Parts: sequence; C-alpha cells; structure tokens
Amino acid sequence: MKGKRISTQTKTYSSSVMLTSDFERKTMFYFGLGILILVPVFKTLTHLPPFMGILFGLGILWLVGDLMHYKKEDAQKAQFTLAHALHRIDMASIVFFIGILLAVATLEHSHILNSLSIFLDKVIGRQDYIVTLLGLLSAVVDNVPLVAASMGMYDLTQYPTDSFLWEFMAYCAGTGGSILIIGSAAGVAAMGLEKIPFFWYVKKISWLALIGYFAGIATYIIQYNLMR
Repeated sequence: MKGKRISTQTKTYSSSVMLTSDFERKTMFYFGLGILILVPVFKTLTHLPPFMGILFGLGILWLVGDLMHYKKEDAQKAQFTLAHALHRIDMASIVFFIGILLAVATLEHSHILNSLSIFLDKVIGRQDYIVTLLGLLSAVVDNVPLVAASMGMYDLTQYPTDSFLWEFMAYCAGTGGSILIIGSAAGVAAMGLEKIPFFWYVKKISWLALIGYFAGIATYIIQYNLMR
C-alpha cells in the first residue's frame, strides 16, 4: 500500500510584488503628507522644536501602518513596517548632510558668510538676482544647509522674517532643489529607494523643473510688486 506523500509549501513574499490595496497606499500617502504639513502647527501650539513634531508624526505613521496590516501574515507585513523602511535609508547621505550643516555653522561663526553677503551685494547688487542664484545653487547643495547659510549671511534685525528676502528665499531654495535630484534629501532618498538614475532625471525632469522655477519667480515678483 502506497503511503500518501504530503507536501507543504511555504509562502514567500517579494518586495517587488505590490501586496497592498489602493486604499492602503493612499491612506499612508495622505497621512504622511498631512503630518509634514502639520509640523509648523505643532511647533506653534507646543513651542517645541520642529524635529519633535516630525518624530511625533513618525510615531503616528508607524502606528497607522501597523494597525492597517496587523491581520496579514508576519512574512507579508514585514516589508510594510516602518522599521523595514528605515533599514533602506542611505546612512551615507544622512552623514553627508550633517557634515554640510556643521560646515555651515563653522562658516557662520568665522564670519565668512557675512563677508560673502557683502561681496554679493557689491558685485551683483540686486537682492532678487542674488536669491535667484542661491536657488539655482540649491540644485547642487541641499536647500536645508543653503537656507541655514543664508540665515548666517543676513541679519534678522535688518531683514525681518516677513521681508521680501526670506519669502523669496523660501520659494527659490525650496523649488530650486528640485532642478537636480541631488538637490534635496528627499531626492537622494528617492534615488536609493526607487533606483532612479541621475541622468534619467536630468533628461526627463530637470528642464521642466527649471521652467517651473523661473515661471514661479516671475509670478512671485509680479504679485509682490502689485500687492506691496
């Protein structure tokens, strides 16, 4: 009498296969976007540093993700945990940006940034031209250390927070960083997570971002002159 052969199959899951529903993906996207938008509100209400608001939001996002996938098998839901996403972070890039921030602090304390602002005022003269060039520079240097450097170049007593300089700087530094994918921490992270080639981005996206950058500059300056 032949014995029955019992075969067992183990389920395996690949990160390349999308195992989430459209609702789950949209929920996580809008939660993440909403948390980023609410960081300034958190700072205003609690008077705590913004990084604490980001960490608090990260905890909420972690909880939402765990609750959303808790019914799935461990092997399946492991790739959707925040811990799994953190393992994919390019630590070399994070250290790189920390180094830039430390270098900016050194330049500020040595008064080199102040001397640079005086030099730019003498050579270029117009403030809108200077900020536009700084925005283009943010395509290579991340916008966070660039704005930190700008804060070291210009005194807040001379240029209040609601002045043209800082409003225009916020636009140029933030938007100019999208001209090249290496111009922002998010772009560098996207290169690592999604394997986006640098030259593909230059060919397909950079020229569109550059057109949008100068179109936004023209729009802002026209609005500022009309509403001033």
